Amino acid sequence: MKKKKRRSKVRLTLVCLLGALALAALIFMHFGGFDTGESANPEEFAVYAGTLDDISISEDARIIALGEATHGNVEFQQLKLDVFKLLVQNYGVRAFALEGDYGGCEQVNRYIHGGEGTAQEAAAAIGFAIYRTEEMADLITFMRQYNDTAAEGEDLRFYGFDMQRYVYSFHFLTEVCKELGVDTSDLEKLVDSDNWSEEYDYPARIEIITHVRTELEGKKNSTQAIHFAAMLLQYCEFQSVSDTDNGGAMRDKRMAENAQWIAEQEQKAGCEHIFVAGHNSHVARWGSYDSMGKLLSKELGESYYVIGTDFYKTRCNMPSGSSGRRTNQVFYSHDPLAKAAKTAGLDICWLDFAKASKSPELTKFLTQYIYMGTLGEGYTWFMRLLPPSYRIFQPPAELYDGMILVAEASPTSIIG
Repeated sequence: MKKKKRRSKVRLTLVCLLGALALAALIFMHFGGFDTGESANPEEFAVYAGTLDDISISEDARIIALGEATHGNVEFQQLKLDVFKLLVQNYGVRAFALEGDYGGCEQVNRYIHGGEGTAQEAAAAIGFAIYRTEEMADLITFMRQYNDTAAEGEDLRFYGFDMQRYVYSFHFLTEVCKELGVDTSDLEKLVDSDNWSEEYDYPARIEIITHVRTELEGKKNSTQAIHFAAMLLQYCEFQSVSDTDNGGAMRDKRMAENAQWIAEQEQKAGCEHIFVAGHNSHVARWGSYDSMGKLLSKELGESYYVIGTDFYKTRCNMPSGSSGRRTNQVFYSHDPLAKAAKTAGLDICWLDFAKASKSPELTKFLTQYIYMGTLGEGYTWFMRLLPPSYRIFQPPAELYDGMILVAEASPTSIIG
């Protein structure tokens, strides 16, 4: 009898211990640690924090970049429109450049200049699920409505600086080649409907597209057509890289070149500034490799102005790495600045680092290594066990000129 009681106590002890361990694991996985991290002084933070209307950009800035801490939150998508409106009104910016397919973004550009279809269909042409949202449709609608009444030369333009899709770039290249009298017979053999023909490998595609680009270089008014060809060559180059790290570095290098090409086109049109929007990891001045922002910063110096973003808490719309099914996942950034914004009751606020550096309390967090949230387009369960997988550990002032902080970010809804 005593043995049975003793066994029961042992079992109960084990069950309680396992239960406590499971509870501790759940708490850790939910918060990415057992709490939500350190906080800057919220009273001091509130003194220096402002609204989006307080954003002030140097007149010397040629490229103004806005980063997003995640691809799957409503607030970061809405900020693209909010900041762009401010730049259009106060700084004469007329170009919106997105981390999206150049050809797909040209389809959007044609739509905002009176093209057929809907804003939702235009957003879908960009080529990534993250942009098939009402927030992106709202931005496109704003640009179309603005252009409806814009004076000549004051219209808004929509660009993409990525090269991970090819359908629209190929279609528009073929279209313009025919207009300019360039033979497209070999070019058209490369595709079967909207897919690459299996009769040609990437080296063969590169050879044919390079020949077409050479032909275009001898034609007048062929600047955009040449860029379509360049985008296809970049796509082929990217797809030919087998190593993920090298592919990422190559992509950022090309995106930096493409952003500068856009800035040059706008300068020729009399516009000294462009607005660029992409993930924080691409636009930040720092990177473990030569990121787009790092390269642009080296090239342009103070003419490259960067606004980063972060969240205190996010419910982020992300696809599962295994199934691709999208779910909403909760994460905390452990960012002391974002936590201070949350504690101070500021849902969305702007922190200008030049202004905030006057505070010794805030300077400590701006110049020292802190955690910040960074979520891409993919979720796996082990991210819960490895907080560094969804955070970066860097001094904010090394990355950005200022940050927009969101207390609680809500998930996007993908259309279609």
